[in-house]
Amino acid sequence: MRSQSRRNRAAIATALAGGMLLTACAGAGGSSGGDGESVNVLMVNNPQMVELQRLTADNFTAETGIEVNFTVLPENDVRDKISQDFASQSAQYDVATISNYETPIYARNGWLHELDPFLADDADYNEEDILEPMRLSLTGEDGKTYAQPFYGESSFLMYRKDIFEELGLEMPEQPTWDEVAEFAATVDEERSDMKGICLRGLPGWGELVAPLTTVVNTFGGTWFDEDWNAQLTAPEFVEATEFYVNLVRDHGQSGAAQSGYAECLNNMTQGNTAMWYDATAGAGSLEADGSPVQGDIGYVPAPVKETESSGWLYTWAWGMQKASENTDNAWKFISWASSQGYEELVGETSGWSNVPAGKRASTYENADYQADAEAFYDVTFRAISEAKPDDPGVQPRPAAGIQFVGIPEFTDLGTRVSREISAAIAGQQSVEEALEKAQAAAERVGEGYQD
Repeated sequence: MRSQSRRNRAAIATALAGGMLLTACAGAGGSSGGDGESVNVLMVNNPQMVELQRLTADNFTAETGIEVNFTVLPENDVRDKISQDFASQSAQYDVATISNYETPIYARNGWLHELDPFLADDADYNEEDILEPMRLSLTGEDGKTYAQPFYGESSFLMYRKDIFEELGLEMPEQPTWDEVAEFAATVDEERSDMKGICLRGLPGWGELVAPLTTVVNTFGGTWFDEDWNAQLTAPEFVEATEFYVNLVRDHGQSGAAQSGYAECLNNMTQGNTAMWYDATAGAGSLEADGSPVQGDIGYVPAPVKETESSGWLYTWAWGMQKASENTDNAWKFISWASSQGYEELVGETSGWSNVPAGKRASTYENADYQADAEAFYDVTFRAISEAKPDDPGVQPRPAAGIQFVGIPEFTDLGTRVSREISAAIAGQQSVEEALEKAQAAAERVGEGYQD
């Protein structure tokens, strides 16, 4: 494509500029000089990663003699710091948590080590056990592997089985969005203490845009056609967005324009909503010991309209910096932290509900995991297995991605568009007005990729 080098340079410059704004954070604890005794890891501070940090010294270090120097930061901060370090190839960190959004982009820019040689020499790792959609999403345009997953997720619909039974409603094994809207309206009419559904409305490419884009896909829309023409004012995109906005405005939670994943999880946990469409990762919290709704939730695939499936695909994965001179130790850590053995360690020490699942077929065949995740493991496995990042809709796409478009500009574009749609949810403008502004922003991005 024309201007690919220009775009790469711009992406690097943007990443560096963003990184320069950061103040000093937790220290990396030494250099990556390949001394054979340590490895420097930069990762997000979610619960699964904190658990990994807790288990490392007594297990990985005890077994290998390799000390792991962790830098652990909130998601927005860690993304900025990873972009800074990997773009500059400073090699301050050997390994970092990146997602299936960043991996192909970083690989294209030459920021990541190819992992296939390490996989070929690691007979115990069993890469074939990694679920195929996860493997494909962490592959570069050259067909080489550039990251290994720590855990993965898709999306599905969660609903209150007891409320549906009380109201005489029957959830299909594969609901459509039209059926979901009817259910939400019925709950609203019959239950004054409960809203029909909770959907994200909080601005952000990883907040509102994630579920909305899966709705766009299954309604037959797309952000760009295969020639990079922006499609945000096309009939299918407009219909999907109007459906989403009207559904959450008419039957969704109060303050929807400021509700993200955390707020919807809280609404579902506290019994304030009858349905929630979001990440499969939410099930673990809903079914946790002490949850007020434990055992009351049913789980079905993401609702559809024109496609057979519509769940998204996301993973936090381990990528190795290209400039690292500590590659052997870095791979040993990646291999351990994404292995079947690590999942078994977590299951035995912290309970199987805490296992970083969503990546290995063996997890879903494990009787202990099945027992702890009985309510949702099968639906989660099917959602991840059926995800199609290269073909999520009804037409060819110019870039991979289900809930995002796999280009560097999407973080900014998606966030800009989300602000306009969130404003429509808040009643500050119409969907038509929001998408006219969004279309203009998307056109500027698309033009940079056209011949």
